[in-house]
Amino acid sequence: MALIDRFPRHIFTTRGWGLLGAGAVFLLAAQVMGRRDLLALAILLFVLPVLSLAGTRVLKPNFQVFREFSPASVETAATTTVRLAVARTGIGSGHALMEERLPARFGESPVFRFPARSAAGGTSRYEYHLRSGKRGQFVIGPVTAEFSDPFGLSLHRHAIDDGDILTVTPAAVELPVTGLAGARGHDGVTATRVRANPSDDDVMTREYRHGDPMRRVHWAATARHGELMVRQEESVTTPEATIILDQRLTAFTRGAFSAGSNARALHPFAAGPRATDHRGTEQHGAGVPDGHELITSDTFEWAVTAAMSVGAHLAERNYALRFLDAAGEPAFQHSPSAPEPEAEEYIGASGLQSVAESLAAIQLTGHHHRRDARDSGSPLARGRHPLGAEAGPQPFDDRLMDKLAAHRMRGPVLAILGNLTPAEARALSPAAGFAANAFALVITERGRELDAVLETLRLGGWRAVAVTPSTSLPEAWTAFDQGGAEAMAAATDVRRGSGVRQ
Repeated sequence: MALIDRFPRHIFTTRGWGLLGAGAVFLLAAQVMGRRDLLALAILLFVLPVLSLAGTRVLKPNFQVFREFSPASVETAATTTVRLAVARTGIGSGHALMEERLPARFGESPVFRFPARSAAGGTSRYEYHLRSGKRGQFVIGPVTAEFSDPFGLSLHRHAIDDGDILTVTPAAVELPVTGLAGARGHDGVTATRVRANPSDDDVMTREYRHGDPMRRVHWAATARHGELMVRQEESVTTPEATIILDQRLTAFTRGAFSAGSNARALHPFAAGPRATDHRGTEQHGAGVPDGHELITSDTFEWAVTAAMSVGAHLAERNYALRFLDAAGEPAFQHSPSAPEPEAEEYIGASGLQSVAESLAAIQLTGHHHRRDARDSGSPLARGRHPLGAEAGPQPFDDRLMDKLAAHRMRGPVLAILGNLTPAEARALSPAAGFAANAFALVITERGRELDAVLETLRLGGWRAVAVTPSTSLPEAWTAFDQGGAEAMAAATDVRRGSGVRQ
């Protein structure tokens, strides 16, 4: 029996291998003894497993699989419920052993039997739970089914669906309320009723109509016209916040890694998912590789979380969001999880959800090349290194400036940046002049080397803060507010060209 167990189980069962072995024995005996009846028995023992094998390959049952995630996209460290409904669509009967194949980071794959004991209407329903500590897009499935012939001689395993993609979005960190969220005036703390781009149409009046609330009566217009007049529109503008998300590989090179290459080692789960048929718990299967490779780093993961958190913080305060990359292109044009890769502007709850999904699979882009020539201030400092330069738009060039100029003074600009060279800081510095307020988060593991970069940004009118991956995001957010209105006013004076830095 131990010898039989060593044979492949995906072709024949133990019974099938036993019949083949018995057939070989009877064939040998027929040759030795010259008995035709033993030869016929040997042929029968050979033919039965082979016919069973052909039957399971040709007459395999057909199934339909319906998979639902609740919620459809889930934040990191949160749990989503996966609901499976499996129904037989073709002829056939009997039982099958099924397995939902999962990426390795989710632990062991759930295994269940079809039909379930609680099956109704020919459909078996199962559910299990998943949780990921890292963002990304993961293929859940396919469901593979293992079938046997009626005699239990052969086995066949095949996928009965294609699987579905689960999107894991970065979770937003709650940020403290500061003067930055209401920065719609020059001092950053103006009341929210003062608009970023006021116009003569901010107050439009019309005749009073029955049912209009008295709080909308415009008394000055009423006095002029001699009849009740009400405000028709209080504002025709929406405050805007522009978030520049740096995603260049050269800015986040240190510590960069491929997120899917060692997912199990980095993010193990003590207990894998367990599939149930609502009446009992089935056994577990084995996990499969992620098939998910994000080029990222600890500093870039901090940047993604910051972008999600700042976006959520501002969206809750009725800001329209605009996301750009360092070259002025749509920030999510290279993200495979982006619902609309070419979109730049996002408004309301649906816009924020689109931002979250776009950030799910965003990764570092561009070529890695030496930074020594770029640091020297030579023409190579714009990324034109002879050993392999990045083609296309360059970071912080005229395209970005044109994008910011098109929305001049409509709201704050917040740049979430990796390691900057002094030349890059000088290129980005004038961008503060296009914003009502300009804030820069520079994420690095080498804080002491950024003094010149931060000083360059501050001279240009940016309120710049250097952080590391270990810095608390709320702490970094409140650092912008330190120094009060005087520091904010000083930064504004620099952008106007009236301030002098000593």
